[in-house]
This record gives sequence, structure tokens and C-alpha cells, in this order.
Amino acid sequence: MADTTGHTGNTQDTGAGAEAGSGPRRSSWRYIGPGIVVAATGVGAGDLVATLIAGSNFGYTLLWAAVIGCIVKISLAEAAGRWHLSTGRTLFDGWAGLGRWTTWFFGVYVVIWGFVYGAAAMSSSALPLQALFPGIMDLEWWGIACALVGLLFVWFNQYAVFEKVMTVLVGVMFVVTVYLAVRVTPNLGDAFAGLLPVLPDAEDSILNTLGLIGGVGGTITLAAYGYWVNAKGWTDTGWMKVMRLDNRVAYITTGVFVVAMLIVGAELLHSAHVAIASGDKGLLQLGDMLEKEYGTATAKFFLIGFFATSFTSLIGVWHGVSLMFTDFVTRGRRKAAESRGEEIASGAREKSWPFRAYLLWLTFPPMILLFEGQPFRLVIIYGVLGAAFMPFLALTLIWLLNSSRTPGEWRNGLLSNAMLTVAGLLFLVLCIKQIWDQPWSEFF
Repeated sequence: MADTTGHTGNTQDTGAGAEAGSGPRRSSWRYIGPGIVVAATGVGAGDLVATLIAGSNFGYTLLWAAVIGCIVKISLAEAAGRWHLSTGRTLFDGWAGLGRWTTWFFGVYVVIWGFVYGAAAMSSSALPLQALFPGIMDLEWWGIACALVGLLFVWFNQYAVFEKVMTVLVGVMFVVTVYLAVRVTPNLGDAFAGLLPVLPDAEDSILNTLGLIGGVGGTITLAAYGYWVNAKGWTDTGWMKVMRLDNRVAYITTGVFVVAMLIVGAELLHSAHVAIASGDKGLLQLGDMLEKEYGTATAKFFLIGFFATSFTSLIGVWHGVSLMFTDFVTRGRRKAAESRGEEIASGAREKSWPFRAYLLWLTFPPMILLFEGQPFRLVIIYGVLGAAFMPFLALTLIWLLNSSRTPGEWRNGLLSNAMLTVAGLLFLVLCIKQIWDQPWSEFF
């Protein structure tokens, strides 16, 4: 097999038998990689809890919404990958071409988001470890240990090794979630009925439904997908079919995780009229329930899956968003004719100072928040910026992929435009709701 990177760094079995750009590659399951990474990173503990709560509150009624959420995210990730492959440029290059406002938005977002997310990822990874090994260390020190392991892993490895480790952890997540769904003995008749689009009879049911659709797997990690596609060694339109298959695998995998957890919520929680806390601690409550219902072995098995879910999100962000930050910092220093995709595929960015500087930013400053608690105003700003990112991504992709910036053959068709428009409107509504719900009176 040929190494399509042609440089030092990310040597991949990309399946290229010819020079880059010489023709389309046959889509094959053996080339799958970035899709697994984006699925693993995008589905965090918070997503699983949100799905559990939906199952707990409404049974199988919103199963259709979880499926639609996966379809919406497929369209967004496909658009990001198509931009990278069809133009040879990165997504941030495209954003920068839309005006300086995009640079300011991304710059402020990536700094504040990284600071708060770093602490959240550490805490989420620490919770199952503390439950698995009680009495060894406090939660904060487990969190610091996870952050340092993530830092060292991403610092000293490049994409090829990163992808392999993520694939193993996704395998663990898959086995655990599917096992739990089977273990609680799903009612298949009710599950199939849940595929019919019906709104639950509850207050704010429309917003709850939209929230479940929008919360299925990924925020900024969707934008990172194109960077992982390039890091794999896919840098031209010859890889378009492979990328599209890879992307479908990503969100079918995500769909399995989400549907499995909704089944657990419907069967274990809804039928017993049990409510769990929002946030990562809800998964610990689920672990306690599994232990009472099915024994210690099942509870331990679940906690291992909980850790895999949280830690893949941690190292996925440490790698993918650091690639994006590097692109943000170095864009002005590159020549216009330079192929961004080839540069990412070379692995040089993963050894660059901006990549490692952002790794350090994700790792060390957030440790303060583990001990001090999250500062109130910063958390509100973080929430607003986070809510604004998904409509920003959807609407800028519509703009880029319908303009002369994209080669005519690869511009949006009717279906792509319809899906991205639906995604943009969905996330715009959720953004407005989240901004409205913030306690602004306490901010000032």
C-alpha cells in the first residue's frame, strides 16, 4: 500500500494505488478512520445522559428524534469533509474568506471554550475511575491524571496511532452500550412505534425534541472532521466516495450509541418512574441502579464504557481542536498556493508550537477550575458561544458550498442545501433558547 502523505509523520494505509488526484478511489470499509474518531469524540457522557433522560421522561416516544439528529449531523460533517477535499483548503481558510468577523468569533470561542471544556472533560473522565477504584484518589486528582495522560498521548503520537486507540475505545463503547440495551430487554414493538414522529404530551415538548435532535453527537468536533480527513492522508476529490462512506459509518455508530442508551432509559428508568440527575453524575446513578438490578459485574462493565466514552472525547478534542487552533494561528503565514490538506497530512502540524501550545492550554489552566469551581460569568459566556457555534458552522457551510469558492462539481445540491438549512435553523432556535435561558440578571 502506498503512503499518500509523501512527508514525515502520518503514514497511513489509505489505499491509494496512484498519485493524488489521479482518480476516484473505490469506497471500502477498510479505509474507515476519521468517522470513527468523530463519532467517539462527539458522543460524550453528557450526550448519553441527555438521551437517558429523554428515555426516562418519554419512553420510546422520541426515538425518531434521535435518528433525525444523526441524519442532520451526517449532512454537516459531509459538508465539512467535502469542503476540505474539493478545495484543498481548510475550513478555517473558508471562514477567513467570509470576513474578519469569523476570525474574531473563532478566536474568542476557541480560547474560552477550551478553558471551560478542559475542566469538564477531566471531571467526566475522572468520575468513572473514582467509582471503579474508590478510596485511591480524590476526583480532582483523577481528573488531573486523565488530562496528563491525554496530553502525553497526543503530544508524542500522530494521527495513525491516535486513530487506532480511538477505534479500540469505540469498540469498548459499542459493546457496552449494546450489551446494556439487550440486558434491559427492550420492548421491540414500542421501539418501532417510537420511529413515528410524535411529540410527547408535555410542556415545552417541541423544544425538548429539538434539543434531543441537536444534541446527538458533536459540536466543534464536526468542524474538526475535515482536519481528520486530511490527517488520514485524504487530500483530494479522489477520496470523496471514501469520505462519504466514512461519514455515514460515523453517524450510524453514533446512532447505535444513542438508541441503545434511549432503550436503557425507557426500560430501566421510565418503567420504574425513576429520574436521574443531568450531567455526568447521572451516569453514576445509572451505575448504582444497574448494580442493584443486574449485579456488580454489569455495573463495573458499564463504568468501563463510561470511561471510554469520556476519555475518547477528551483525547479527541485534545487532538482535533488543537489542529484547528494551529490552522487559526498559522493561516497568515502560508502562501496562497500551498495545499493545506497536504500540510496536515504530513503530520508537521502535530509537532508545531501552536498545536502544542493549545494542548497545554486545554490541560493546565483548566485544572484550576477543578479545585475552585467554574467562574459564573465565564460559564455563561461559554454557554452562549457554544450555543452560537453550531448555527455558525451550518450557515457558513451553506455560504461556502454555494459560492465560487467551491468547484462547481462539488457545490451543494438541493438535498445538501435542504439538510444544511434545516440544521442551521434547528441550531439557531436552540441557540436563541440557550441565550434566553441564561441568568443574565445575575451576570451584571
